Amino acid sequence: MSGKVHIIGLGVSGLSAAIHLAGKKKIALYDSAKVAGGRCRSFYDQKLDCLIDNGNHLLLSGNRSALAYLDKIGARDELTILNEARFPFMDLKSGARWQVHMNEGRLPLWLFDKERRIPNVPLKDYLKLVKFLFANEKACVSDLSGNKGPFFERFFEPLTWAILNTLPEEASARLLGNVFKETFAFGGKACKPMIAKHGLSETFIDPALEFLKKHAKKPLFNHALKEIEFSKNTVKALHFNDKTVQLENGDNLVLALPRAQIARLLPSLKRPDGDCAIVNAHFKLEEELKNVPPFLGLVNSKTHWIFKRGNIISLTISAADKLNLDRITEEQLLPLLWEEVSLALNLKDKIKPVASRLIRERRATFNATPENNAKRPTTRTAFNNLFLAGDWTRTDLPATIEGSIRSGEKAAKALLS
Repeated sequence: MSGKVHIIGLGVSGLSAAIHLAGKKKIALYDSAKVAGGRCRSFYDQKLDCLIDNGNHLLLSGNRSALAYLDKIGARDELTILNEARFPFMDLKSGARWQVHMNEGRLPLWLFDKERRIPNVPLKDYLKLVKFLFANEKACVSDLSGNKGPFFERFFEPLTWAILNTLPEEASARLLGNVFKETFAFGGKACKPMIAKHGLSETFIDPALEFLKKHAKKPLFNHALKEIEFSKNTVKALHFNDKTVQLENGDNLVLALPRAQIARLLPSLKRPDGDCAIVNAHFKLEEELKNVPPFLGLVNSKTHWIFKRGNIISLTISAADKLNLDRITEEQLLPLLWEEVSLALNLKDKIKPVASRLIRERRATFNATPENNAKRPTTRTAFNNLFLAGDWTRTDLPATIEGSIRSGEKAAKALLS
């Protein structure tokens, strides 16, 4: 227990580091915002008059770090884990509907059932998935998948947008392959969709803070880190907006901050550059829709995913900046998106939203190119008591909740070793 660990940034990366250090180190927690969660949080929206998530997230049952994190804080019950690895899709242009419905075991028997795979895709095309398991570090997704045809349009393109938030012709094939290795390679048992029951904060943030009450002092919010003071290769002091914290011998620092803040604090650190945007739309209905799946993937549409939670319909548009959809005004975009919802959910003109909200996250993730993946820094730094966490660090995974949680886990392990 000798020495204290100062953790700056209380998104899931910082909280993950904290819970893995709890009981092993004294912990001090800081965040520049007034609440924890970063980009993974829920908040009350006055326009909708309800709680909504800052972004829509779909996890898979193969996300081992996320599940271990939830088990540690006692919050696995806050996830809805679907019984089957079933992913419904619709082509908005042709009207075609299908599902990817995987069997439990690692042997992909589902490929031999036309009702459980993508229509008009021959079996031999699925062999392209194997290429991704051995992708070299310079390959892009479209190099291995091609950039046209039903399999590309109905599988690789939507998956690349959803997982890497980057266009297939730019996205790292190795990163997508690493996700395949932890999910598809283990069959349907590792691909069951998991969705937060009530909200991201209720699942990932609030239980973690409650858990940490026993192991750390009360987090200091509204504490923006302005400068780090170094002495040779050691962090000596943290200068916040209203106070200075001196680090004693044996103390350590974990920076779990966004890249933009790291660039200011550690300007010489090599890191990924380029931001990719995500746009989320939320529509409130008078009552919950019946016989509607909890999520639906769309192709040939502006919308990529539709999620349903109670009487709220939420939409996600990934790589929105690359698709020129992040600058369209709310007044222009919301009616276009609701038109797609009506068509996809067979609502026609019978149901209209009573309120709607558009949320733009222009710095949602780094641009997940092979070049940027190579720039991701390790947890350890040139300073002997400074460690990094964050979805932009070298986790070998994309900038997802799973990657964020794993980065905190890696930081804690590196510090303890």
